[in-house]
Amino acid sequence: MLGGYMGYYIIVGAIGLVSMLVSGKLKSKFEHYSKLHLRNGLSGAEIAEKMLADNGITDVRVVSVAGRLTDHYNPRDKTVNLSEAVYAQRNAAAAAVAAHEVGHAVQHARAYSWLTMRSKLVPVVSISSKMSQWVIIGGIMLMATTALGGTIALIGLGMYAMQTLFSFVTLPVEYDASNRALAWLEAENMVTQEEHAGAKDALKWAARTYVVAAIGSLATLLYFALQVLGSRR
Repeated sequence: MLGGYMGYYIIVGAIGLVSMLVSGKLKSKFEHYSKLHLRNGLSGAEIAEKMLADNGITDVRVVSVAGRLTDHYNPRDKTVNLSEAVYAQRNAAAAAVAAHEVGHAVQHARAYSWLTMRSKLVPVVSISSKMSQWVIIGGIMLMATTALGGTIALIGLGMYAMQTLFSFVTLPVEYDASNRALAWLEAENMVTQEEHAGAKDALKWAARTYVVAAIGSLATLLYFALQVLGSRR
């Protein structure tokens, strides 16, 4: 059984390595652009509040949260959560992150279809992400003794497929939020050309972390699908 899952360990290892390299590059980019101070002197929080106001959004709060790169938009309580550095800092990296998270708030306010689809998948994925791999592996092991094992494995595959779908639906959501952020920063003359280029580069690397996750999820799904279908012969 261990040898049969060697391919799985190789996939996980390769994905983990690429993810680590991209995450490392992302951190170095943000550190670099954190030194590029904004000429307008606005903090990340002030950037976020102005972008919300310019988009006519009055029911979303901008709050500070602990941690690094913990920035996110919470549609449940309508808050733009900015990490401590982004919230208070006045540089290109902070402007990029703050505007990107407000981009999600704008998506929510405009009922952006991909965000709506992603939100609907969250309850399902929150359950399947904890169980799918174990259900697949357990089903494959049971195939040797009972036909029920195949059914269990297929259920696990369906659960993992939902995770993969979620990963790919996330891509247009993230890219669109970045595009909204960059367009607003430029249109409102919030940044210079150099600062805009830095913000764009930082967001590009942030998006690549989601690309790696999506490709990794698809590769793992295909691997498990081959294992299940092969065992059912």
